[in-house]
Amino acid sequence: MSVKGILGRKVGMTQIFDSEGRVVPVTVIAVEPCVIAQLKTVDNDGYSAAQLAFEECNVNRLTRPEQGHLASAGVQPRRFLKEYDLQDGATVAVGQTVGASDIFAVDEKVVVVGVSKGKGFAGVVKRYHFHGGDMTHGSMIHRKPQSGGATDAARTFKGNKKPGRMGNEQVSQQGLRVVRIDAEKNLLLVKGAVPGANGGLLSIEKARRAEKVRVRQETQRSSKKK
Repeated sequence: MSVKGILGRKVGMTQIFDSEGRVVPVTVIAVEPCVIAQLKTVDNDGYSAAQLAFEECNVNRLTRPEQGHLASAGVQPRRFLKEYDLQDGATVAVGQTVGASDIFAVDEKVVVVGVSKGKGFAGVVKRYHFHGGDMTHGSMIHRKPQSGGATDAARTFKGNKKPGRMGNEQVSQQGLRVVRIDAEKNLLLVKGAVPGANGGLLSIEKARRAEKVRVRQETQRSSKKK
């Protein structure tokens, strides 16, 4: 147990059978072992965290500052960098490899963050699920937005739902559960769907509420022992 998250890529969705023979829809996430490229400390930075480097790449894909940053840590060129909080009592070092099995456990709640699929320019019916107008003969506003507010078209109140770009936004999917961890193939199976298209970059983090419950339980156990 070290950091509270890891990076991975969405492989796709499938289904597996649990111990009772029930079908469980899962998303397969490829989580290659990440390397710790930098450690943040309270003394130097005001907080404690670990910066993970994910996905090997050609050195020419990195900028000069990125090349120097990874070279100083003795880490091979990696495409993505992201910071995660450290767990209580974690002892990690720069250059250490972190895998999914080192962070998560089966049946643990996680939060998956990714970029949703882009839908392009969309109307209000598709974008916000508006009811739409009458589909009768003679109607001129089948799928158009109705009233724009208390004023005419010269002014639009802030926050009005209008046609526009849909999707391609960062989405945090909460309430997901780890179903299976394959340490040999570096795969993480999560129950349910996660944001983004197949092959998209994902950040898998421990659920904060579940983490608080775990800390509370450990505190209660230690107090009972005393």
